[in-house]
Amino acid sequence: MAAQEPDRPDSGPSLDRILGLIAPGMLDVVVAPRGSGVPVADVALYDPGEERDDGTWAASGLILLAVGVDAASPEAIDVLRAADRAEAAAVVLRRGTREPRTALLEAAAAGRTALLTRRPAQGWTEVLGQLRTALAHSAPTGTTGVEGLRLGDLPGLANTVAALVGGAITVEDPRSRVLAYSRMDHEPDPMRRLTILGQEVPRWRVDELRESGFFQALWSTDGVVRLPADDRYAERLAVAVRHGSEILGSLWAAADGRPLAEDAAAALHTAARAAVPHLSHHQTWGRAAARAREGAVHALLDGSGQPARVAHEAGVAPGRPYTVMVAEAYDGPERTGAPSAAAGSAAEQRVLDVLALQAAAYRPGCVTARSGRRLYVLLPAGEDETDPARALLTAARSVPRGVVFAGVGPVKADLSQLPASREAAELVVRVLAERAARLPAVDVVSAAAAFGELVPEVSALRVLDRVAPLWESLPGPVHAMVEHDRTHGSEYGASVAAYLDAFGDTGAAAGCLNVHPNTLRYRLRRARELFGVDLADPTLRLLADIGLRLARRPG
Repeated sequence: MAAQEPDRPDSGPSLDRILGLIAPGMLDVVVAPRGSGVPVADVALYDPGEERDDGTWAASGLILLAVGVDAASPEAIDVLRAADRAEAAAVVLRRGTREPRTALLEAAAAGRTALLTRRPAQGWTEVLGQLRTALAHSAPTGTTGVEGLRLGDLPGLANTVAALVGGAITVEDPRSRVLAYSRMDHEPDPMRRLTILGQEVPRWRVDELRESGFFQALWSTDGVVRLPADDRYAERLAVAVRHGSEILGSLWAAADGRPLAEDAAAALHTAARAAVPHLSHHQTWGRAAARAREGAVHALLDGSGQPARVAHEAGVAPGRPYTVMVAEAYDGPERTGAPSAAAGSAAEQRVLDVLALQAAAYRPGCVTARSGRRLYVLLPAGEDETDPARALLTAARSVPRGVVFAGVGPVKADLSQLPASREAAELVVRVLAERAARLPAVDVVSAAAAFGELVPEVSALRVLDRVAPLWESLPGPVHAMVEHDRTHGSEYGASVAAYLDAFGDTGAAAGCLNVHPNTLRYRLRRARELFGVDLADPTLRLLADIGLRLARRPG
C-alpha cells in the first residue's frame, strides 16, 4: 500500500497555551525550533511500532510522550528523529540527573519538533492526564451556555446545565458516585434524595439498571438515554461524558417539579460536550490532589515532614489534639494472621472504602490515607476527650464482607507526636491479628480496641520485638525443642506453652489441647528428657515462655 501523506493540522490550541494550562514545573521546553505557537492536535504515547516501512508515521501535530526514554540516553536522538519524521508538534522525554547530550540538542534545533523534558518528580500518568485536560479545555465548544465557568467547577456546571435542561442535574463518575448536583428548587424524588445523601447511587439501584441493560446503552452510545417515569421515580435522562474513547462520567437530568421540556435531551447532549474539560480536570487534578493529601498524611504519621507545613497540605488543624486509628482489612478469615500491610485484594479495598466513608462522616476534620490493606485515620479530639474514636471502632467491628482489625493510639496534643500514636495503633492491630491467628478460621471475626485496653499485651509485643533478634542468635534447649517440632511435626512446644498459659494446671492445659491429662504429662516429661526443658526451673520457664511466644508469632 502506498504511504499516505500525514494530515497537517493548521489549527488547534498552541503548544504554548497547552503548557500554560498544566501544573507549573511539570514540563520544561528544551528546544522549540518553530517556537511555542505550533498547533497541537492531540496527545499520545510514542510507539516506534507505528512507523510504516518507508519511515513515515501519521503523528502530525501530536505531543508524543516517550515513556521510559531518558533525555541523556543514546536512544533519545533516535526517538526525536522518529517524532520529527512523523511531524509531531513535540516529544517529551524523561529528564534524569544527567544533562541531555549535545547531539540531541543540535538535532532538535535542526528539526521541526519541539523537545520537552518531564521533571523527575512528575509521573507519566499525571503528565498525560494534565495535557489531555488542557487540550480538552482549549478545544472550541461552540455555544453551549456553560462557557465562563472556572475549570473544574462541577457544582457550577450542574447548576448551569440544570437551567439549560429545565431539570435537576446530578454529575456522576463512571462508578455511579456523585461528583456534584444542582441546587434543589423542589422536593426531590426518593431516588435523588438517597443518591445525594449517600453520595452515590444505591447499590441495589445500580444492580437494577445494570440488569435492565440501561448502563450498557448509556456507555455504548453518544446520545441521551431516557429512563421513563414510573410509580416510584420521576423521568430521567442520562448522557455519558466522553473524551475520545475514555468515559469520564455522566450527566443525569431528573424532572424537578414539572416534566422535562421537549428540547431537554438536545440541551443535555450539548452540555455533555461542554462538560468534558471540567470532568477531565476533576479526574486529573482531583486524583493528584488526593495523592498529595495522602502523602502529607503519611508524612505526619511517619514524622518525615515539617508538621506545620504538611498539616496544611493534609487538611489537619495544627493546634488541635488528634489520635490515630489504623484498620487492617482481610477478605476472609483464612487470610488473617500475618501482620502485613501488603497490598490487599479488591474486596479488602472495598472494605477500606466503607471505613474511609464512615470516618469522613463520623466527625468533621477526619483525614485518611491508605497503605496496602491498611487504612490510617487522623481523628480530631475535643478538649479533654480521651476516647474520640469509640463509635468508629464499633463501626469497624461491624463492617460486612470481611474481617477488620482496628486499633486506636493515644490522643496527642502535638502533631509531632502523631508517629507515636500511629505506632501504638499498629501494635494494637498486631495484638488483635495474633490473637486471631491462634483461632480456627471459622471463629475469626472483626475486632477493634483502643491502646488503653491492651497496654500489657502491647508492652509484651514491644519487648518481644526487641528480644527477637537476640533470641535468634542464641542456642539452647527451647530452640532445640522448637526445631524438633518444626522438623517432625511433634507437639512438645504447644504442650509446654499450654501448660505455662494455664499456670501449671495440667487439667486446664490438657483441655485447651483437647488431649488427656496423662498425654500432656508424658509430653512434658519427654520435653525434659529429650531437650532439657525442665519447667521446675524458673529460668527455663522464663526462656520457654519467651521462645514459644516468638515461635507462635505469625510469619
